[in-house]
Amino acid sequence: MRTLSQVLDETAHRFPARPALFYEGRTISYRDLAREVDRLAAGLVALGIEPGDKVGIWMSNIPEWIAAYFAIAKAGAVVVPMNTRYKTHEVAYILGNAEAKAVFMSQGFLGIDYAAMLAEVRPNLPLLREAITVGGEAPGLRPYADVLARGGDRAAQAEVARRGDAIDPNDCVFILYTSGTTGHPKGAMLSHVNMAENARQITEVLHATEEDIFLLPVPFFHCFGCVMGILGAVTWGAGIVPVPVFKADVALDLVQKHRVSVLYGVPTMFVLELEEQRKAAAAGRPYDVASLRTGIMAGAPCPAEVMRGTMDDLGCNVCICYGLTEASPVITMTRFDDPLDKRVETVGKPLPGIEVKVVDDARQEVPVGETGELACRGYNVMLGYWKDPAATRQVIDDEGWLYSGDLATLDEEGYVRIVGRKKDMYIVGGFNVYPAEVEEVLFTHPDVQNVSVVGVPDPVMGEVGMAFLIPREGHTPDPQEVVDFCARRIAAFKVPRYVVVGHEFPMTSSGKVQKYKLAERGKELVASGAARRLEPRKPGR
Repeated sequence: MRTLSQVLDETAHRFPARPALFYEGRTISYRDLAREVDRLAAGLVALGIEPGDKVGIWMSNIPEWIAAYFAIAKAGAVVVPMNTRYKTHEVAYILGNAEAKAVFMSQGFLGIDYAAMLAEVRPNLPLLREAITVGGEAPGLRPYADVLARGGDRAAQAEVARRGDAIDPNDCVFILYTSGTTGHPKGAMLSHVNMAENARQITEVLHATEEDIFLLPVPFFHCFGCVMGILGAVTWGAGIVPVPVFKADVALDLVQKHRVSVLYGVPTMFVLELEEQRKAAAAGRPYDVASLRTGIMAGAPCPAEVMRGTMDDLGCNVCICYGLTEASPVITMTRFDDPLDKRVETVGKPLPGIEVKVVDDARQEVPVGETGELACRGYNVMLGYWKDPAATRQVIDDEGWLYSGDLATLDEEGYVRIVGRKKDMYIVGGFNVYPAEVEEVLFTHPDVQNVSVVGVPDPVMGEVGMAFLIPREGHTPDPQEVVDFCARRIAAFKVPRYVVVGHEFPMTSSGKVQKYKLAERGKELVASGAARRLEPRKPGR
């Protein structure tokens, strides 16, 4: 069992000269990254950060995020990653609820003025002593360089070493706030073991080595970025290419420039990269992606068509991961030697040391093949929700099982299929419909680039499906034809009765479609009569 700082130190000792980071023309070696982390950790100690203190990181995917990540852990403190798109009230809530003593922050991002936001809420945050800024200066903010300079203090360096010996790998090192759709987000407390072991196992499945280069366009403030990405790459001494803002053409250009071998992303990112590569190929100038070896598609349901396209058009032998923040995050994963149908139609099997089961509403196991809620138990289960034991008891039972809120099936061979979120399921005339199943069908439609299906009210059936579509460039899906397309492939009660064609979905900053917003929009369209209800036409019409 290792702490986060031990993971970095061991890699820097083994591969001091290997590149750890490639960013905006700079290459940072593992030796230099470890030295900066040591200096930063000592600087935090010199500023009075004590073991167990909470320290926020409110920055985009930049090298300083990674240095702060390991330095906070090395100082014995607890990292509180913060969403780059938080609004002012969210910043106040997270820093206040976490009882943060310090925060690393950018001046701003994508036109959002972080410095002004913090100045507005800081009077209500009496525990927040230090705000450390990267990339500029502002009143009340301490420059990052000043913290590094303070790290030269011998006494602070000795204290960092002493704390390193005292840290228990089972201690909480991270509080990641869930992006819940209702109420305040909850802080999932993760330990060094939760994260380090999960990261190691995930990247071991990828056969990662020090020769790999990881492209990380997924946010560092999310488990996908900070555990599966940063910590996974550092475990083996691989290089990291951070991407602050995802754009498909930029991502593929970076793959080409840095000879990236491991590509991470949510399905939406892969959809856009596939579209970009196909456009470039049609124009006779495809991106050189021959270096791509593997990667991870996760963070949302992964359509089989997108998986196949990634393997065929990008040559990327991608793995599917399934998990949640509370599970540190990965529970199941496909493997390279899985049969192709299992790799594109399931989320694989559990990682070593993790048990899974599928249960009914009474939390009793259901027979193989039946749908129920997926639960897991193992080293990866979070310590609990910060300052919320009641919420912890709702999701972790007395035997250590964590209940995911996701609907799944488990086959005889142990492969898991995710059907959807319990709360996303809708009921058509007494029959359960899982949006993921309908979306899989619509992803095979030649005019469709992306799709999200929700349930909307219906006076006869109770609810029916509404499909929100993003068309492929140059294509205009006909709603009636889309309904007929579905009717030829799935049971009648599963066929959407409304089709809405648009150009974007409401998304979280970690790349997930905000279905609750689409559902609200769907209800409005139905209530106002703006959406036309369609019935499948009989064959031949």
